[in-house]
Formats: sequence, C-alpha cells, structure tokens
Amino acid sequence: MPIFNKPAFRGSGEKKRDMPEGLWQKCSGCGEVIHELELKKNLRVCPQCNFHFTLNSQERIESITDPGTFEETEKKIKSVDALEFKGYKDKLAKYQKITGLPEAIVTGRAKIIGHPVVLGVMDFRFLGASMGSVVGEKITRAIELAIEEKSAIIIVSASGGARMHEGILSLMQMAKTSGALALLDRAGLPFISVLTHPTTGGVTASFATLGDIILAEPGCMIGFAGPRVIKETTHQDLPDGFQTAEFMHEHGLVDIIVERRELREKLASILGYLLT
Repeated sequence: MPIFNKPAFRGSGEKKRDMPEGLWQKCSGCGEVIHELELKKNLRVCPQCNFHFTLNSQERIESITDPGTFEETEKKIKSVDALEFKGYKDKLAKYQKITGLPEAIVTGRAKIIGHPVVLGVMDFRFLGASMGSVVGEKITRAIELAIEEKSAIIIVSASGGARMHEGILSLMQMAKTSGALALLDRAGLPFISVLTHPTTGGVTASFATLGDIILAEPGCMIGFAGPRVIKETTHQDLPDGFQTAEFMHEHGLVDIIVERRELREKLASILGYLLT
C-alpha cells in the first residue's frame, strides 16, 4: 500500500487554449520542430538537416533579387475556362483568393547583385503550379522580353506538370515555350533554369530542362511521371534516390546542385560569366 496517494487533478474546467497556427513547423527531413521565425531567417532551410522547405513566389523573389529591383510584368493575365471544365472557374477563384496571385507564375525584371535579368518564378500553391495557357503565355512573353532587352532569363520551376483542366491548350504550352527558347538561343542569350521541389510532368518535359545551365536545390524531386507509375509501367525496381536532384546530377540532367542560401551568389557569378 503506497504511503502517498497522488491527488486527483482539479483543472479549471476551461479548454486549453490552442497554440497559434503557423508558429511552429515540423521538418519533413528530420522531424525537428522549428520556430517559424528561425525558419524564415534561414530562408526556410532546416538548420538541423538542411531540408529545403518550399518557398512561395514572393519569398523566392526576395531571396535572390536585389531589394527593390523587381518589377512585375504581365500582372493582369488570367485563365479562362475555354473547355468549360467542370469546377475549373471555382478552382481558379479559390486559388486566386488563397495566394493573392492571378496565376501560378510571377514574371518580371530584376537585378541579382547588379546583373539585370528577366525572371519567372512558379508558385506551387496555385493549383500545383500546373502549366495552363496563361502560365505558358507568361513564360513566352518573359522570354520575348529578354530577347528585346538583350538580357538573360532565369525561370524557377516548381510544378505538377500540365494543367488537365485545359486539355490540349495546356499541352500546347510545352511547344510554345520551347519554341520561344529556341529564339532566345538564336539571339545568343542565356537561359538559366532553376529546378525546385517538385518539378514534374510537362514542365520537366519542356522548358525546365532546356536551360543552358540547369541548377537544382538539394533533394528536390525532378521527373516526368511519378515513381509509382514508372514502376507499374516498367515492372522494374527503381534505383535508390531515383528522381532526386542528386540522381539527376549524377546522370547529367542537372549541372549544379546549389543550396538555397548560396543561390543568389551562384546566379550572379554565372550571369557575370555569361554576359561579359
């Protein structure tokens, strides 16, 4: 018989106040719980295991461009429901409200440590940054702007691929963006492609892998179809690390793997070399 009995807990009866949402983030790489302020200060890279969290377009632009130099272009172009795909208009309105963006890519002019560039940054929050007619058109216009201004273009990709809601109109963007890049090449101007997590589908199969130099963030997924689809189709066991940036680098698709905290300086170094 115990000498001391544990007294019964007498709470106030009030429900415990919930912790404010978004204050802490759990790292998908190591499971560490990180304060949002620390994560933001570290460009959303885990200080414990170096896992790269996704960035939205505004965060990405701020992380690589000189302060106050970004000038957005083609701000008002929005998708239309040309095929009358069920629920598509509602989805567009929903994600426009959630993200504050008209579409899944932001384009504009900027400077990176003094080097003028045309920049395109995809935002995965908007329908998985799927490439529909407007995304393809904005990329094409950005490439044409680079040709007009004799500038390099940098496109930061993160996408689930072609936008199924637009059918063939979406698939046509693969050819259109690739054709625009051919004109950029004829003009002797560089295209730097930056692949981030995830870059898949029709985006991988078109402009994202046509860069004169292709950079990738550590650990990001790069591929066309998903690994499960490939395995079921080929009936083959896939190698370790399949479709990671490191695997693609080893097999020649990616030129350089660059940590996010070093990306701005690396881009400036490449621009300085290519444009002199």
